[in-house]
Amino acid sequence: MKKNNATVDQFCFVSGRILARKYEVIELLGAGWEGEVYLVREVNTGIEHAAKFFFPQRNQNNRNLVQYARKLHKLRHCPIIIQYHAQDTIIFQGQPISFLVSDYVEGQILSDFLLAQPGKRLDAFQGLHLLHSLATGIENIHHMGEYHGDLHTDNIIVKRQGIGFDVKLLDFYDWKMSKRSIIKDDVVDLVRIFYDAIGGQKFYAKQPIVAKSIICGLKKNLILNKFQTAGQLREHLETMSWE
Repeated sequence: MKKNNATVDQFCFVSGRILARKYEVIELLGAGWEGEVYLVREVNTGIEHAAKFFFPQRNQNNRNLVQYARKLHKLRHCPIIIQYHAQDTIIFQGQPISFLVSDYVEGQILSDFLLAQPGKRLDAFQGLHLLHSLATGIENIHHMGEYHGDLHTDNIIVKRQGIGFDVKLLDFYDWKMSKRSIIKDDVVDLVRIFYDAIGGQKFYAKQPIVAKSIICGLKKNLILNKFQTAGQLREHLETMSWE
């Protein structure tokens, strides 16, 4: 039998469709380079999960799914991680499609959360609390010898809790580069997220010194001279002076 290697660019699963005889599709949660993520309900239990369906051309020999699942399992004790449950397979357009089932986390994508704020941004004080939550979570990942690899406001789920933030990460990337260099990139990306969250270039000149001293004009070398790790960034936030 000739193998079907057709490219799949979208799945377009409709609400109510049953997949793998186990999961009922509720709605599309998001889409990216690797595939699409759906909110699904387990038929037998009624429990809701997130299911990430990988485009086959982005998941040759199931490599990306397996790496992603193993990383989630390795980091399962890190509070910022969404918990992995299982993998499964369906047939779509004549070829097997693998998907990964994980916890469904309620909240907003950070970019959408920011758009809903007054002025479409956080003030510096709120932004520092967000940065602290992110830095604390990433520090745990780095302690495990791992990294995220592509942090930005579209792959973070956020829930506001008082003056603090409960954050979870979406997606992880496997780069064929030094882990040490990518861990440093995570630190720079954390600072960039803080910069974007408090209004970016438009509001930068009016930010307090404590914010500018972290952002360092978004110059990578200056940021890394101050913060080699997410842990150093967290410690700075916990001990800095507002004077």
